[in-house]
Amino acid sequence: MSRMKLATAAGALLALAASVSTAAPAANAVDVAADAEPGFHVRDGRLLDANGNDFVFRGVNHAHTWYTTRTRQALADLKALGANSVRVVLSTGDRWTKNGTADVADVVAQCRTNKLVCVLEAHDTTGYGEQAGAVPLAKAVDYWTEVQNALKGQEKYVVLNIGNEPHGNTGYAAWTADTKSAVTRLRAAGFRHSIMVDAPNWGQDHTATMRNNAPEVFAADPLRNTVFSVHMYGVYDTAAEVRDYLQSFVSRRLPLVVGEFGHDHSDGNPDEDAILATARTLNLGYLGWSWSGNGGGVEYLDMATDFDAARLTPWGQRLFNGPDGIKQTSREASIFGGSPGGDTTAPTAPGKPVVSAVTSDGARLDWAAATDDTGVTTYDVVRVNGTSETPVSSVATTGTTLTGLAPATAHSYGVYARDAAGNRSPRSAAVTFTTADVPATGTCAVDYRLEDWGSGFNAHVTVRNTGARAVEDWQLDFAFPGEQTLTSAWNAKAVQQGKQVRVTHEQWTRTIPAGGTVSFGLSATSAGGSANPTAFALNGQLCNRT
Repeated sequence: MSRMKLATAAGALLALAASVSTAAPAANAVDVAADAEPGFHVRDGRLLDANGNDFVFRGVNHAHTWYTTRTRQALADLKALGANSVRVVLSTGDRWTKNGTADVADVVAQCRTNKLVCVLEAHDTTGYGEQAGAVPLAKAVDYWTEVQNALKGQEKYVVLNIGNEPHGNTGYAAWTADTKSAVTRLRAAGFRHSIMVDAPNWGQDHTATMRNNAPEVFAADPLRNTVFSVHMYGVYDTAAEVRDYLQSFVSRRLPLVVGEFGHDHSDGNPDEDAILATARTLNLGYLGWSWSGNGGGVEYLDMATDFDAARLTPWGQRLFNGPDGIKQTSREASIFGGSPGGDTTAPTAPGKPVVSAVTSDGARLDWAAATDDTGVTTYDVVRVNGTSETPVSSVATTGTTLTGLAPATAHSYGVYARDAAGNRSPRSAAVTFTTADVPATGTCAVDYRLEDWGSGFNAHVTVRNTGARAVEDWQLDFAFPGEQTLTSAWNAKAVQQGKQVRVTHEQWTRTIPAGGTVSFGLSATSAGGSANPTAFALNGQLCNRT
């Protein structure tokens, strides 16, 4: 339910966690089509169902392991309210009463009866390394192997969420190795389901451990059928933080879902409106926490009072009936003859983008709308590189502004359209344009010092404002000179696209006073040695080197 979840038979108790902003992802990942898989599978960063149709989670969490007698009615109510999926809390028996093979099989059957995609998660791993009694992911793998007779053959209907929030804020560095091991063990045991993996730090990944290491974990799955799950509570209290995290996965074609989130929390006030709106814009799934039965001071996270669908709480009303909520955006999986009405007709291609407002590092793209019998919901913008493509962004409008491009360079872009059922159009004709030359030197200076150890380095960067006015909301752009791959940042946020790196401020470093400085650091891996970038631009103005 959050970075810290203590659970009792009466519900889950949420507790304290940090609120550090995420760091930047590493280079793009390459995934593998899995159309031969028997059920859900990942292709090109998207989760597809067994029919090969796009599926976007629009559901909630239900605490089955503590409320087994409530599940049958709860699933029927969730379906009636428009959900297309449910994340079901199970226990391995290490902390709570075990949900055995027969019980798990009944849960799956009830999901299928109600035409809900069933995400099954083992809850006993919550906060391992920090929470007393929590067990490692390896124990969750043992559990799934024990109940495998309820799961194998259900790949069309079940996504396997190995373990809930498998590390707290202690020992989270082991997340990558532990997750890779769990995935490969499940594959060796014959599981061919889409596997969902939760982030560490009580699910919120404020250390960017999952964000930075997701490509490695994805590559470790021999079926390339792993979906990543972040839990968004107090760490994600601004729209910028929400979009930055979600976009970092979309831009690298890594499948992501918001596996839990709420409207309030003990560690801060999550921006639920931004989570819902951004998930719609980027065509990403979400599963809210939770239907009913919360205890220990977080009863406000109940969506229904005492499991009564006729008594939705304000949180339940917001999630089901509000803007970008479940009722407005949910589409039933096509494996159930799903939405809308089994729509398989793709939109027409959008018009060729028209370029305007070209600068040294960006441009404006606008295009004619695509047409579709059920309506276009999203436009996917891609960078075109010969015969290959790189996803850039997904927008709900017929235009977008590109930033962070290399100056005096030719760039090509195209656009796809998606409808409400997830069908994607042919790509528009690509447009090519050349960015302007690098602007004249501005009132800034950059000191970039390397701490190099051969296979990687730390860069200690100081940006000085040499002008007479303060610089607000700054961004610094530069290019790595060789084969360097960004792994983390501190005192700032950083993203990498190709060799281009963009660094933006944290809340506490958003202003560079006149005559003052801000400092931040970067870590990166390096192949073939390291060198300093040759040019830096602060808010589009070239800086002097010191």
